[in-house]
Amino acid sequence: MTGSPFRPQLLCRLKSGARTSTTAVLSENLLADTLPHAAAAVTSAPNNHGVNFTDTKELFSSVSSAKMLRSLIMLCLASSAPVADIGIWVMKSKLMDIPLCRKAVFGVTERTFYRQFCAGEDLASASATARELWDTGRTAMLDYGLEHANDNESCDVNMEEFLRTIRSTKSGVESPISFGVVKITAICPVRILKRVSDLLRWQHKDKSLNLPWKLKSLPLLADSSPLYHTATRPAALTAAEERDLDAAYARMAKICRNSIDASLPILIDAEDTAIQPAIDYLAYAAAVEFSSGEEEPLIYNTIQGYLKDAKDRMVMAKKAADEMRVGLGIKLVRGAYMNSENRLAESLGVESPIHDNIHNTHRCYNECADFMLHQIARGSGSGSLVLATHNMESGKMAAAKAVDLGIDKDSNRLHFAQLYGMAEALSFGLRNSGFRVSKYLPYGPVDQIIPYLLRRAEENRGLLSASSFDRSLMRNELIRRVKSPPVHGKAMQMPTSEV
Repeated sequence: MTGSPFRPQLLCRLKSGARTSTTAVLSENLLADTLPHAAAAVTSAPNNHGVNFTDTKELFSSVSSAKMLRSLIMLCLASSAPVADIGIWVMKSKLMDIPLCRKAVFGVTERTFYRQFCAGEDLASASATARELWDTGRTAMLDYGLEHANDNESCDVNMEEFLRTIRSTKSGVESPISFGVVKITAICPVRILKRVSDLLRWQHKDKSLNLPWKLKSLPLLADSSPLYHTATRPAALTAAEERDLDAAYARMAKICRNSIDASLPILIDAEDTAIQPAIDYLAYAAAVEFSSGEEEPLIYNTIQGYLKDAKDRMVMAKKAADEMRVGLGIKLVRGAYMNSENRLAESLGVESPIHDNIHNTHRCYNECADFMLHQIARGSGSGSLVLATHNMESGKMAAAKAVDLGIDKDSNRLHFAQLYGMAEALSFGLRNSGFRVSKYLPYGPVDQIIPYLLRRAEENRGLLSASSFDRSLMRNELIRRVKSPPVHGKAMQMPTSEV
């Protein structure tokens, strides 16, 4: 396919990579071929990255005062715990059963938080927002806001929505869309993901367990992975369940083929540990089947750094991918299910799979970033990384490490990403330094996407409250603009239509 980074190939079965006793050995072996001068960890990287967060005039040069003021107000409101609590309570209350009240709530939400964090109701609106990002030197990760599916009919409908999104990006010119986002929970019934995860966990405990439906994949679980979800040997999948699983993989395969045709890599969203093994399985099985041996992978699976087994699973997957000559794409995030994961572990009387404190989470995230950056520095075909973070220190350290390792800032194999409407200072700082930066761009009808955003808000209560630095920089820039003398005798324009 001319101009495409992906090449379709005949479907094949590849032998899985051999396992070693510890992931520490794998990590050492994989890092042995990296650059000699790049042995230091991300956490010890010097601040010679050139990412400037002090010059707010340069940082926000492409943002109008009106838009910045609106963003500042919305972030302040969203970061308020009482505001978040009231919003969640209203959305779940019986008030939403009253048509007039429901209409009023949706109307207010659409003009405030929806406008701040979402790209619009349809593909046309999302594409327009993506073009605006493109004009400011950033790209978009298109994410159609779908909730979990419970039946095959819903899965088929959701697949078509993903396909519409992917096909809309197919163009003969350079596209403002960097990635498409796919939720496995939208194309495979959650009950099937739970059943498959149970069987995969039990097979990790008992290697003699035969799973006849299992395709070639990368390693899914480490010895440090949480296995307590499956206390007893699960029953084999029924014939109907196997058909449902086959149908889910067929949807995934169709999405992959369309993504190849559109030259658009796809990001796979992560979920909680109860169903994550099955999500990893479907993602990695597709990665193996549709690998072209090219430098840029088609599929980027998500690793959540707040999980204690994050680096172990990443190292194992990378080792196997190298042996199978499969390009490995990783999207690295901190994680979004801390409350529910901790509650479940506590209810079962077992150790939480989440790191005990935020410092350990930061350390794990930075170590995972360091590991993948070293892999990228090894050269062709050695991995690709999307660093999804709102944390200023992680962003600065990763940028410094990439420079230290000699990774081209404009490399297709390294992207930074933040949610749309958030962490603008980090996005602009990295962009100004020459790195590729994308914004995670959810879109969809207001009544459909609000439940999706509500679920995210409940699991990410600390995310918005951590935006104080971003808000401070915006506030400083607005004050600077007010105090600055007018340009060519014209006063600073703040049209109310944008606020």
